[in-house]
Amino acid sequence: MPLFNIADFFKKAGLTVCLFLLCTHSSFATDKVWGFDSELNKAYQLVLNLQTDQAKAQLIKLEKHTNEFHRLYVISLCETVDVLISEDEKKYEQLETNFKNRTKYLESLTESPEVLFLKAEMNLQRGFNLINLGQELSAVWAIRSAYNITQECLKKYPDFLPIKKTSGVMQVMVGSVPDKFHWFMSLLGMKGSVQVGQKQLDDIRLSKSSLSQEANLLFYTIKGFINQQLDESSRGLTEALKKDPNNRLVLFLAANILVKNGQSEEALKHIQSLDNNPQGLPVYFIEYMRGDIHLQKEQYPQAIQAYQKFITNYKSQSFKKDSEYKMALAYFLQGKTEQARAAFEKAKTMGKETADPDKYAAAQLRTNSFPNAKILKVRLCTDGGYYEEAKEKLQEIKPSDLVSEKDKTEYYYRKARLAHRTNDLSAAKLFYQQTIDMTGNNAWYFAPNAALQLGYIYQASRDYVSARTYFEKALSYKKHEYKDSIDGKARSAIDQLPK
Repeated sequence: MPLFNIADFFKKAGLTVCLFLLCTHSSFATDKVWGFDSELNKAYQLVLNLQTDQAKAQLIKLEKHTNEFHRLYVISLCETVDVLISEDEKKYEQLETNFKNRTKYLESLTESPEVLFLKAEMNLQRGFNLINLGQELSAVWAIRSAYNITQECLKKYPDFLPIKKTSGVMQVMVGSVPDKFHWFMSLLGMKGSVQVGQKQLDDIRLSKSSLSQEANLLFYTIKGFINQQLDESSRGLTEALKKDPNNRLVLFLAANILVKNGQSEEALKHIQSLDNNPQGLPVYFIEYMRGDIHLQKEQYPQAIQAYQKFITNYKSQSFKKDSEYKMALAYFLQGKTEQARAAFEKAKTMGKETADPDKYAAAQLRTNSFPNAKILKVRLCTDGGYYEEAKEKLQEIKPSDLVSEKDKTEYYYRKARLAHRTNDLSAAKLFYQQTIDMTGNNAWYFAPNAALQLGYIYQASRDYVSARTYFEKALSYKKHEYKDSIDGKARSAIDQLPK
């Protein structure tokens, strides 16, 4: 369904922070900012550190001794983080029961900004949990309810700050939906803008609200994953770590962004910090990232070990096809043909084709052949930020190594990516354009991503006409492995161009 990929990202990042309200008939004065008292804040920080059991123990002690709306917010955050990271179905069943009971209770209350805020967050939370279960249609209806309630709250209570966190997330989600689903969003009456969502999150992250920390993490994570402003995202998350160097959620997010930004050595340091702070919920996705980094560093046995640990422990089916395929590549690059072929065949039947890496892996598996080893090594070194090694490997490639048209096209695409990463923009533009020309009508992702990257280059130089041309060109490609991801990034970028 249209919201799946964006939702899947928030689930993976551990940021799907949603609310519940327990059955209590207390009345409260509206707190337009939401500032937690010191004892509740301790529990809140435990939740953000993914120590949900410890947080629950602290929250039990605080019952009837703190602002009830605030306490319920933290309880809800705690429950949701627990379920989305642990993916425990029994816990989800209890969460669904809580949703029904609390919805009934909220409907009995006099309307207030807090009631609308909590109803919106509850529905948003339910939507993400339904996506976890693969019930995408039901999830969309829950998210639509969250969207409508959020809009109502913004209209009636524009000075109520917490709703901007909910709205900011909703705006980014809907604003990032690929073009092919626009009709569906219009049919549901939902409109979104990444730029508007970022502004709303900016308002709350710079406020005195206790929710500012969450908004700050969302703000910089969206900067990286949606807007592709990776340098700004990594700087922002690094600053957050300076304030709280052992926070496991921030370490996880920072490692994710650093891997995407070609800073794998720095990411590995954060992963090792997570290894040294194992208290709280286990975050098995770090094994997937660890595997990628070892693969980039040509540490193939360590990569295989990390991917195996990820596959064994990660409950979701996402990223498992890609992990098994990458294990096949690790064997292949060691020259272990028999083991490589066994992993290759196993990957064909493993996991799902929902996340973009799984879609790409599935496309490669359908070719029934391994990629060009020399080009693959260039790609891995470039992705990890090992640029000198990438340059050396690129220079070793001879024309006779490039047998197929796809290999020849990817060769120039890899030259473009390396030039771009090392800030040789003239060469990058030349090689990206050559990639587009050579791709033609083939359903390879090289051309659409080349167009997207050219858009970013021209956007940075304030040539907005050229930027728009290339972003629209990226959208024009009808079928390739990363279509949803590239389309979402291109639409987000267009949304941020001067009108």
